[in-house]
Amino acid sequence: MGNKLELTWYGKEEPLKIEPRLLIENVKLSYGCDNDGIRDNMLIHGDNLLALKALEKEYTAKIKCIYIDPPYNTGSAFEHYDDNMEHSKWLSLIRPRIEILRKLLKEDGSLWISIDDDEQAYLKVLCDEIFGRKNFITSVVWQKRTSPDMRAAIIDAHDYILVYAKDKERFKEIRNKLPLSEEQAKNYKNPDNDPRGPWTSTDCTAQAGHGTASQFYTFVTPAGREITLPDSLCWRFTKERLEEEIAAGRIWLGKDGNGVPRKKTYLSESSGVTPWTWWTNKEVGHNQEAKKENNAIFGSSNAFTTPKPERLIERIINIATNQGDIVLDSFLGSGTTAAVAHKMRRCWIGIEMGEHAFTHCKVRLDKVIDGKDEGGITRTVNWQGGGGYHFYELAPSLIVDDMFGEKVINPEYNADMLAATVALHEGFTYQPDESIFWKQSKGNEDSFLYVTTKHITGAYIDSIRDMMTDSEYLIIACRSYDRGIEKSYRNITVKKIPQMLLSKCEFGRENYNLNIIHPLEYDEEDCDE
Repeated sequence: MGNKLELTWYGKEEPLKIEPRLLIENVKLSYGCDNDGIRDNMLIHGDNLLALKALEKEYTAKIKCIYIDPPYNTGSAFEHYDDNMEHSKWLSLIRPRIEILRKLLKEDGSLWISIDDDEQAYLKVLCDEIFGRKNFITSVVWQKRTSPDMRAAIIDAHDYILVYAKDKERFKEIRNKLPLSEEQAKNYKNPDNDPRGPWTSTDCTAQAGHGTASQFYTFVTPAGREITLPDSLCWRFTKERLEEEIAAGRIWLGKDGNGVPRKKTYLSESSGVTPWTWWTNKEVGHNQEAKKENNAIFGSSNAFTTPKPERLIERIINIATNQGDIVLDSFLGSGTTAAVAHKMRRCWIGIEMGEHAFTHCKVRLDKVIDGKDEGGITRTVNWQGGGGYHFYELAPSLIVDDMFGEKVINPEYNADMLAATVALHEGFTYQPDESIFWKQSKGNEDSFLYVTTKHITGAYIDSIRDMMTDSEYLIIACRSYDRGIEKSYRNITVKKIPQMLLSKCEFGRENYNLNIIHPLEYDEEDCDE
């Protein structure tokens, strides 16, 4: 495609070969979920790129809404590079995360990304490339401040939230309207004592260019006034339809009955408000509100540096999901997204790499479950506590160097972990058959994977072949085998661990961290001058 637009940068074509890892539950840290059937509430401690890779097989096309608040790249994180190289590094690290996030989304799912001006333009083009420009929904402007910073040349009062859909048309079908605010509800009056209750009204005219011949006429009110529209306008309804609406009492003609007709919309029939892109701090909160929420949970000395207000996340989840849907945040920070999703009775998956997983995320979510978090949206949604989550750690790398520098299977792996991990690498599902030992992992209907630490002999393969049907195919992964037996049967392949895996990915890497340094944070009150 000669007209395709593409963002290029140094290092873009150097692909990351990410190792698929197992998620190992730390049952001591899981909370409130003993035998309650909860599966999708997951708090994962570990590098978020490795964690996303671990989720890929089970959760592809299952996540309804993803919200992420990645580092904004506003500081001198890469001091040995020039500005161009800094942007390049950031893009190279954010790209594979967004690629996996897209895979995880349901067909009607959406991705919401908080960002500011430092990387917004680059991120927009990158996401256009990954999602396709046709699936860009909008760029929300969030008014994050309540007061000006007089030190700035032009005051930075907002952040962006880029919104992308897996399939824009599917997203349009499921997108929820926002509930009316108290202020919006006050606009509904009932001056004519309409039995259908309070209403508001909208203009009954339309642009002439959109009208048909039946929408051009002179309207005569019941009181006898003739109303002729200018050439640029036509009526929204045909004459017959307008008269029907008047007879039904659904048209307001003013107190004297001679006004220009307006269509009534009743509060009782309102399905909510269509979201728009300007989100004021009055509606969804601001930085100071977020800090106060964090201070109430963790104390001012231990509060998270750059939290988001719960009302902001609530709005996103309201628009993009319904109860029971799965919400994911792979930059969980202080746990805001998971806390809000839990209070709103959504399932959730949160990933946090650092100590914040223990000191902030777990502490906060435990309080939510115990009904001891009284801040944020708690009262708005009438949250009383309940539910739970599973706490997961990433398994260590499968292949390590021994004392001689040779690649060997990590001794921390037991037989089940080894079999499940090799299955991940080979694209099989680990589900051991209770009666047939070699049907350990399943591919398609008749293909299987068997992982063992035994030395495989010809006689051993023969014994397995006698149990197989002609339509079945088996891969045996083992530490060693007799020379030549890998070619003994057409429907049995023998491979050696770790050699069979070495070219598949990068083993031993534990950190794909963005490692961005944030600028100094100031209290907004200190900026008023």
